[in-house]
Amino acid sequence: MTIDVDAGSGRGGGSKTPFTLTRVVRQVCAVSAVVAGAALGAIAAPAWCQGDPFPNRPVRLIVPFPPGGGNDILARAVGQRMGEIMRQQVIVDNRGGAGGMIGGSIAASANPDGYTLLLGSLGGLAHNPALRPNLPYDPVRDFAPVSLLATSPFMLVAYPQVPARSLKELLALARAKPGTLNLGSAGVGSSLHMTGELFKHATGTNLVHVPFKGTALAMTDLMSGQIHLLFSTMPPALPQVKAGKLRALGVTSAKRAASAPDVPTIIEGGVAGFEVLNWQGLVVPRKTPAAIVARLNRDVLAALALPGMNEALAAQGLDAAGGAAEAFGKLIADEIVRYKRLVKAAGIPAE
Repeated sequence: MTIDVDAGSGRGGGSKTPFTLTRVVRQVCAVSAVVAGAALGAIAAPAWCQGDPFPNRPVRLIVPFPPGGGNDILARAVGQRMGEIMRQQVIVDNRGGAGGMIGGSIAASANPDGYTLLLGSLGGLAHNPALRPNLPYDPVRDFAPVSLLATSPFMLVAYPQVPARSLKELLALARAKPGTLNLGSAGVGSSLHMTGELFKHATGTNLVHVPFKGTALAMTDLMSGQIHLLFSTMPPALPQVKAGKLRALGVTSAKRAASAPDVPTIIEGGVAGFEVLNWQGLVVPRKTPAAIVARLNRDVLAALALPGMNEALAAQGLDAAGGAAEAFGKLIADEIVRYKRLVKAAGIPAE
């Protein structure tokens, strides 16, 4: 593009000198740089003079759950530290509802520029596609993985009056009297329900599923003896176990949990290869440039490595994870396959 600018009139009359738009931009940027230097950096040159480096404005982190829960706490802890590294604010945007589908849909349709992240979880990225054939987004097609953030095991807890003091005793009781023990959950399709179904499938036991509207209600009925067993996330279960109100029979990780080192794994209890982890990680819209995804991955790993981060996550029963984006992508794809097979084998109704 060429702009004709009057160069002024001289003795030979007015003349016009061609100025290209590129020249104009370069001059504006040069002036901005001079001003910035004179002000000792107080005034920065416009972003478009700097090649629009990423990030140059706040980043939104969508959490597809209400404030105050474990996912929200994790997002705020990681987001704060990522913001320190990126020198930009990471704003947590809670978009709860529909089992994570509302937040997931918003993130999937966001501009793929790196300024919108989604806190993805086992439920939203693996259970939902296994249970909901009309899911408004595809976790593999519509998202690019950034990094796994944290993992945590589930804990199998029992009402203390259940006559089984170990997992082996529980399995013996369940096989001797099939259909007499019940197993609560936070609702059909919840991570607690799916973990219970994996356990029943792996052990060949007939435990009667009792769904509740949330973990808190299931935990209340477990402590009062209305139900016998529950797979729970660590934070609500550990205090009740330590207080003697519940009995811990095993954790679902391959190794014992650091927050409960006296509780054996379910593998130790005789169920070979049984490992189920709850996990959370960051994803972005699929067409986000690879260079930005790589930058975000580096910032996540740096945030997880900051002093005090492990302790902050451990207080929530979480283990810091991290790792390559490709490894997180493989985990998501493998988990979708695993739970689709489970839904079919267990006859769990699609929603």
